[in-house]
Amino acid sequence: MNDMNPNPGHATPVLPDAQTVTQVTHWTDELFSFRVTRPASLRFRSGEFVMIGLMGDPDPKTGRAKPILRAYSIASPAWDDELEFYSIKVQDGPLTSRLQHVKPGDQIILRPKPVGTLVHDALLPGKRLWFFSTGTGFAPFASLLREPETWENYDEVIVTHTCRNLSDLEYGRRIVEALRADELIGELIGDKLKYYPTTTREDSPTVGRITDRLRDGSAFADLGVEHIASETDRAMVCGSLAFNLEMKEVLEGFGLEEGANSDPKHYVIEKAFVD
Repeated sequence: MNDMNPNPGHATPVLPDAQTVTQVTHWTDELFSFRVTRPASLRFRSGEFVMIGLMGDPDPKTGRAKPILRAYSIASPAWDDELEFYSIKVQDGPLTSRLQHVKPGDQIILRPKPVGTLVHDALLPGKRLWFFSTGTGFAPFASLLREPETWENYDEVIVTHTCRNLSDLEYGRRIVEALRADELIGELIGDKLKYYPTTTREDSPTVGRITDRLRDGSAFADLGVEHIASETDRAMVCGSLAFNLEMKEVLEGFGLEEGANSDPKHYVIEKAFVD
């Protein structure tokens, strides 16, 4: 199936703000990532998101099709020549039901106006940075982990990723495990990196919701680190709405204050979602 060309035998139409898919990887039945060409004019900060999408079906009355667009965090770092995205597959989702079928050579729509709060500029200087994510919320951290500034700014970076099953962690695990061998940032990382994946449905070395493990202190014990404190710790959060709200409560319980691009503080939360 190829949603990009609904008329077999006809040339694929050129889309507005079109970029070409260069690579697609299906990690599970519900998760996939893909890379696309990068507009020459696009400048963004690692951790930001853009609007991407496909053309919808033509309107029966007018015959015109409208684009279906959603906010997607850019998973590749700001220095990459291409753009990478990490997505769920929703069979009846307006966009992902189509997007999951793209192949190299297909086109997607990309609006080159990056925005977002998961950027270094939105945090006050600190010693330790936490990345808290669930599911495809790992995407902006895939970008930030490959950004030299992350490792230059902090003495320690702790990456947490909570998913239902072990297979759902694979995308993030591979990125984390490849960091030290990265020619650009490998030497910067040293012993700064700690990775803490957990599962909530399938048995794994660490089972449980990260919010629960922060509250009961088991996450700190497992990692061998001190509890979160506003004097030293900074955090970025990206996941479901429920997760984001719960993490907000947890972090503020440790005395952290939420920041923004215009008002840097101790932690930031991404508020953009895909279907």
